[in-house]
Amino acid sequence: MKFSLGLLVLLACGATFVVADQDYEGYRIYEVTPSNAEQASILHQLSAEGFDFIGQSRLLGQPSRVIVSPGQLDKFLQLVKDHKMIHSLFNSNLGASIAEEFVQLQMQRLMNPITGKGRLSNERYYSHEEIINYIDDLAQRYPKRVYVKTVGWSYEKRVLKTITITNGDGKFGKKLIFMDGGFHAREWISPAAVLYVIDQLVENFQENAYLLEDYDWVILPLVNADGYEHTQTGTLARMWRKTRQPYNYLGQTCYGADPNRNFDFHWNEEGASSNPCSDTYAGPNAFSEPEAVVVRDLMHSLSDRGIMYLTIHSYGNYLLYPWGWTSDLPDNWQDLDAVASTGAEAIKNATGTVYTYGSSTNVLYIAAGASDDYGYYAGFNVSITMELPGAGSIGFNPPVTRIEEFVTETWIGIRAMAEKLFELY
Repeated sequence: MKFSLGLLVLLACGATFVVADQDYEGYRIYEVTPSNAEQASILHQLSAEGFDFIGQSRLLGQPSRVIVSPGQLDKFLQLVKDHKMIHSLFNSNLGASIAEEFVQLQMQRLMNPITGKGRLSNERYYSHEEIINYIDDLAQRYPKRVYVKTVGWSYEKRVLKTITITNGDGKFGKKLIFMDGGFHAREWISPAAVLYVIDQLVENFQENAYLLEDYDWVILPLVNADGYEHTQTGTLARMWRKTRQPYNYLGQTCYGADPNRNFDFHWNEEGASSNPCSDTYAGPNAFSEPEAVVVRDLMHSLSDRGIMYLTIHSYGNYLLYPWGWTSDLPDNWQDLDAVASTGAEAIKNATGTVYTYGSSTNVLYIAAGASDDYGYYAGFNVSITMELPGAGSIGFNPPVTRIEEFVTETWIGIRAMAEKLFELY
């Protein structure tokens, strides 16, 4: 289906949906594959200069994807030509892709409304309110096994809640897994995957009861509620990554910080920015973002029992562990590697999808102040970032017709990592 680049109006089932003018008109996505260390370094520098990399790897021969605005196009094409970089056009019209995605989102919400009761389908992406209503309903339907707690509020005063899932045996002090999703606003598949994990542990309890025998699971399904909701307000906001707290910079207002650069462990070192308008802005100080504070406080409150911290992102087919601020490895890196490799192997055996695993800096890129480093620092034996595969014309999110495929594949890896964790601890 093709859409014009002006105002898009969709009439469906008697309802009118309006998608605003495509502010990404003329934007493109290029795929660039570095073949030597110099080229990899150049790509990293482009990221620091404001090019939006939506999929980036420091491994030679592995492609990176970058959004190129009309104003950046000449510089980008000249650079890849001068340095003989392998590149190809992945998406020639990002604006049209975003418009089409919004039509699909609105259509699916119309055709698949939820009442706040019962299981969620995997046929669409859900709003923050719908996610909160769902976990609240689970707590009401399974009061002996499920507990929901308000753990804080976003900058714009959206409630942040955790769901604690047990087997209902009443035993206190069990070891636990702490999991979260939705750190970066535009990564819609992340909360969707986390919701599927919740579904499997609660609604599909009989099959997965062994995962709750000696461990409890504490899950924060959506960290960056403000940013996530902002990305669903219209096409201009679709690629938003950060939180929504405003900051003044050279007389202009720039919104948000990257919550995954806002943690007070090697804060604002390499891989983060001091520019409030940058997508990787670390904030004016560590823990300036209330959403990061919520995750920090949860980590410290759970670390005496916490064995694994798992955070779900998109995209890139990675299972990453500390450190992200240095190429050095933690003392128990073999355990981290064993858990990550087990997840990667399980997914490959089940679906053929290949995940790369290793420490964040050595496999992907240096990124100081991230939550996985802080989780390990706070006392979790194993701390892993899972970057789900990309799909569709934008990359971040599978089309709604493929959500089921992606979330079930993700669950296979998470379940296998949990099983390995039980062996080690």
